[in-house]
Amino acid sequence: MTHKSHMLLALEQARMSPPCPPKFCVGAVLVDGDTNDVLASGYYQEFARGSRGPEDPGTIHAEHACLIKLAQKHGIPETDLGSVLPPNAVFYTTMEPCSERSEGRTCVDRILQLGDGRAIKAMYVGVRKPDAVGESKGVCRLEEAGVQVVWMDDDHELREQILEITCAGHSSRGGDNG
Repeated sequence: MTHKSHMLLALEQARMSPPCPPKFCVGAVLVDGDTNDVLASGYYQEFARGSRGPEDPGTIHAEHACLIKLAQKHGIPETDLGSVLPPNAVFYTTMEPCSERSEGRTCVDRILQLGDGRAIKAMYVGVRKPDAVGESKGVCRLEEAGVQVVWMDDDHELREQILEITCAGHSSRGGDNG
């Protein structure tokens, strides 16, 4: 499978995310980069808000849904996922992972906690957050930790498909950054 094929799988996940402006419909896929096996997939609001208990409040983002499902598959806590991830684990996400939240841990924090920040080798990102201004602090943190971040927004057709799903229910696409 190609990187675009994996991103299209993430986009299929995003299609399952219920439109809920001002939030975005996001999908993610976690892949073994050596075998191309899909380890887990997820989408925004796949799990009910607060379903992880009081120690993990807030809505469940797409990347977090992947981690929850992979942890369940292995019968371990999310914090131990670094021990079962393949050496070349790659995330594909339709929109950049969050680095700020009003409640709960950010997706960037969750990714960096895996294997002390060494478990995820690369992250392929479909689009920047449509209403974002300036450089993504979360992407900078991932890169500083050694995660290769690859923006896939140079494929105009793919970018338009992602934005259409990401911004479902919105009256506009915000800044459209790109």
